Amino acid sequence: MTTSAISVGVVGLGLMGCSITTCLLMAGHKVVAVAPLPLDVPTAQPRIHEHLQKSQAEGLTTFAPEHFFAQLTITEDYQLLADCALVIECTLESLPIKKSVYEKIEAVVSKEAIITSNTSAIPISILQKEVAHPERFLGLHWAEPSHTTRFLEVICGDLSDVSKGEWLYEVSQNWGKEPTLVRKDIRGFITNRLMYALYREAFHLVENGYATVEDVDRACRNNAGYWMTLVGPFRWMDLTGVPAYHTVMKDLFPTLSTTTEVPKLIDDIVKEGGKGVANAHGFYPYSEEEALLWKKTFEEFSYEIRELALRYPADVVKKKMEQNG
Repeated sequence: MTTSAISVGVVGLGLMGCSITTCLLMAGHKVVAVAPLPLDVPTAQPRIHEHLQKSQAEGLTTFAPEHFFAQLTITEDYQLLADCALVIECTLESLPIKKSVYEKIEAVVSKEAIITSNTSAIPISILQKEVAHPERFLGLHWAEPSHTTRFLEVICGDLSDVSKGEWLYEVSQNWGKEPTLVRKDIRGFITNRLMYALYREAFHLVENGYATVEDVDRACRNNAGYWMTLVGPFRWMDLTGVPAYHTVMKDLFPTLSTTTEVPKLIDDIVKEGGKGVANAHGFYPYSEEEALLWKKTFEEFSYEIRELALRYPADVVKKKMEQNG
């Protein structure tokens, strides 16, 4: 059986569940998409259709959405997961909810099927305790929009069979990903630990009057945002001179924020019901029209940056050396 012939289950059809489903369909998989919440059933198909239609328009696929819908089942019935070799859970970040979902999945899939979670907050080693066969349980941490981004983390928990992680690492490359295999579980995995260190310092700068929200965003866009599609922090230091960073670290590290409290700025917004562009209430003021336009602009950007990024894969220099013989 070829990799693309594998049936994959997706449980949870919110924002990410729909984009993950889109990614898997475009990779050639038959997908059984289960909605734990009945209200997600009528919204899932239009959302996936929109992703597929845009992907065709942007050249990610040559097929129309109707071609892929022949391979898609949207349902509330967990029984339809029975033939899936891989199931991806992407429900709310609630341990009781996830435990309930895992029980329903394990009741119908084979013992050989791999079960994964798209969690970004709960360690895989904790989630493993809620399943009957922890060795076949791993993390698959996606980035939104899942059908355009190259990012994917494959995470092994303490009890995971690493060979299954290695299999997922290989399979996910057929999904258009440049995956990372996290062989040792840690809260936040790799990208969230890096990004939340950045978020913490960003809040520190704003709340202490060093810069505005807009200034911090501009600094990130025009510095790290300029080079991070090509390289990560270690390659960047290689490119720009390792000793300089060593010198700066001695004086800068002691001044960075080490707070363990949730910043007041974000706490106040959440307590007021702010969700960002989703309800036009976030760190920036938005009209409803402006919030909608930001969402559309981000979608357009995700396709355009993908096109550029694909010209510079992780092994771009190695390939150039091979071409030059």
